[in-house]
Amino acid sequence: MNENNNIQLFEDKRIRTVWSEEEQEWYFSIVDVVGILTDNDYQGGRKYWKVLKGRLKDEGSELVTNCYQLKMTAPDGKKRLTDVASTQQLLRIIQSVPSPKAEPFKLWLAMVGRERIEETIDPEQTIDRALVTYLKKGYSREWINQRLQAIQVRKELTDEWDDSGVKQGIEYAILTDEITRAWSGMTTRQYKNLKGIKKENLRDNMSTLELVLNMLAEATTTEISKTAEPTGLEESKRVARRGGRIAGNARKEIEADTGKPVITAKNAINFSRLLGDVIEGTKK
Repeated sequence: MNENNNIQLFEDKRIRTVWSEEEQEWYFSIVDVVGILTDNDYQGGRKYWKVLKGRLKDEGSELVTNCYQLKMTAPDGKKRLTDVASTQQLLRIIQSVPSPKAEPFKLWLAMVGRERIEETIDPEQTIDRALVTYLKKGYSREWINQRLQAIQVRKELTDEWDDSGVKQGIEYAILTDEITRAWSGMTTRQYKNLKGIKKENLRDNMSTLELVLNMLAEATTTEISKTAEPTGLEESKRVARRGGRIAGNARKEIEADTGKPVITAKNAINFSRLLGDVIEGTKK
């Protein structure tokens, strides 16, 4: 199954999902959904689903028999096999969970499916929804403009990697790490540690200047790759280092001219108005 992992939000609660290009189908983490419907945390959702799963199995339900397991990132950051369900299967599970959120969740499922179809027909809608999401999180419009551009640059790079025979997943991560280290002087993990983040998206925690330099590194890597035409991971590594090094030189020049480091420990909290809004809300 060709999968694209994603996080969906229902009433600000995270639901791990996978989009199967091959089947044109969403798969949802059952534990996440059950946890939300029963007002439980991750562990509570796991326990509830274990009991419900056993009951359905005893009843001879084909739902349990046909249940997929896919690797998803758990709360501790590790990838583990997780029970997932398609939209149709999930609707049947919802019927077995008494919850006042059942009807709103069914409407949410319909919306998620519709949005994916709309985005396939008109990819621009993906950008529009991303814009709305970042605005809700409190980011400035200036930052959002750079972030959306970074998404496009990244997509062009991964398309080039696909053409070069690079595999999605671990090989993407290896090449990303090569680029990051070449331009920033740190591995992706070291960069995240500096900013005090773990599972969060590193780009969502970059300043505008950091985003611009990261874009320069990725865009340059894409152009070099088109010229060099590497094959496979090892050749693409060398290209990644070249592209990242060019952006790294730009970073060093900026720092030499301004006397200030480009890369800082500031993260999303500093770049958004979200924290301020929460504080103001507590005063009312």
